[in-house]
Amino acid sequence: MRIADFDYDLLEELIAQHPVIPRDASRLLVLHRETGAIEHRRFRDFPAYLRPGDLLVLNDTRVIPARLRGRKAGSGGAAEVLLLKTNGADRWEALVRPGRRLKSGANIVFGDEELLAEVLRETHGGGRMVRLIPGEKAGGRAVHDLLHALGELPLPPYVTDGPPPAEREQTYQTVYARVEGSSAAPTAGLHFTETTFQQLAAMGVRRAFVTLHVGLGTFKPVQTEDVEEHEMHEEYYRVPEETAELVNETKAAGGRVIAIGTTSTRTLESAAREDGTLPAATGATRLFVIPGYHFRLVDAQFTNFHMPRSTLLLLIAAFAGRENVLRAYREAARERYRFLSFGDAMMII
Repeated sequence: MRIADFDYDLLEELIAQHPVIPRDASRLLVLHRETGAIEHRRFRDFPAYLRPGDLLVLNDTRVIPARLRGRKAGSGGAAEVLLLKTNGADRWEALVRPGRRLKSGANIVFGDEELLAEVLRETHGGGRMVRLIPGEKAGGRAVHDLLHALGELPLPPYVTDGPPPAEREQTYQTVYARVEGSSAAPTAGLHFTETTFQQLAAMGVRRAFVTLHVGLGTFKPVQTEDVEEHEMHEEYYRVPEETAELVNETKAAGGRVIAIGTTSTRTLESAAREDGTLPAATGATRLFVIPGYHFRLVDAQFTNFHMPRSTLLLLIAAFAGRENVLRAYREAARERYRFLSFGDAMMII
């Protein structure tokens, strides 16, 4: 399987730089995976595709202020750290810039010497393991508080003119985000409002939550020509007991499990048993979903439009078929849909 077979022309002008306001005003492309039929709707039409007994599964991760801009101790040169995943004791896997100059033993200073990052070692794939340490002027504040005071919510690199840091807490978090730990948002959830959930509840559509902290495993590009040679990085996930019960009840009653976002899909499929039931679970997943994968739990997916040659596009192609998906993407481009994180939505049923 070649990654070139999952390419498409993405015009820069179609990459959304800002979210639609209000959230639920975005467009919605509906793809029927059995027939390949396509409908053009609005997100507010989403409830029309649901029925009583359906269950939405959403990723409740919360984006942390993972981007720290500072200076290298000693030289004073500009330096930047993007935190990806914590290993405990304020140790983090991270991406750093400038990478070639930040070797083991280097120190980066943030704010007015309030927070320090010590580079401990290089990690597989060119990242760094860093330790965050309160600085001389921390004023007794813990690392968590310093991170929230000095860091900013990171936006994807293709968002070059997005909302300023002060606005991102309102625009780059889902309304149900609650468990801190992600370096990127599960963006399919950005379309939902509390009004949406109230409407769905009145219809008899339930919701449940899983957690997957979005990191390098989700957004690292596929750089191998042979798809199966790509290496996924670990990401933390959790399926609570109440979610497992709701999923199993829904499946037993003939309802549909609808994953909101590819991270919810990966979480459900990572924890699923072979018999199609779901246990409560906590762990780290490297699940790489590509065409040929047998989905055990997910009956429908709600997602955004993804980058060419990405693991997310591969997952969607595995669910709906490569030709169906690429044809839908070409039509979305012709219809001037907005792509990627702040863009429009797609439902596959």
